[in-house]
Amino acid sequence: MFSKHSKPQNRIDSLIGLGTKVKGDVSFTGGLRVDGEISGNVIADTSKASTLVLSEHARVDGEIRVTHLVVNGIVTGPIFAAEYLELQSKAKVTGDVKYKTLEIQLGAIVEGKLVHINESSEKVVSLKLSGTESK
Repeated sequence: MFSKHSKPQNRIDSLIGLGTKVKGDVSFTGGLRVDGEISGNVIADTSKASTLVLSEHARVDGEIRVTHLVVNGIVTGPIFAAEYLELQSKAKVTGDVKYKTLEIQLGAIVEGKLVHINESSEKVVSLKLSGTESK
C-alpha cells in the first residue's frame, strides 16, 4: 500500500522554535517541527520520507511539499502531502491541498480545494455511451 519511503519519521531532527521567524525557503530531510513562523516554501527531500509538524503556534506563508504533514497551526499557500496529511482541530489552511491519505479533526478549516492524489488517476479510459454512436 505504501512506498518504501512512506513511513513517517519517528523523531524530529530540526526545530524552529516559538518566537523564531524565518524569511526564505526551508529545505529539510527527516523530521521538522515548527512552533515559529516561516515566510517561504517548506520543501522536503523527495528521495526520502519526511515529516513536518506544525504546532498550534506555527505559521507558514508559502508552499509545503512533504510526504507526511501534521498541521495544527496556520498555512497560507498550497500543500502537497505525498502520503499522509492530518489537520488537527486548530488547523487553518488557505490554499489548495493535495493529499494521498487525509485525516481531519473537528474544528479544522480549509479554504481551498481538497484534491486526492491517486496513482491510477493518470490512466485515462475513453467510454462510449450506447445509443449515441452514429450508424
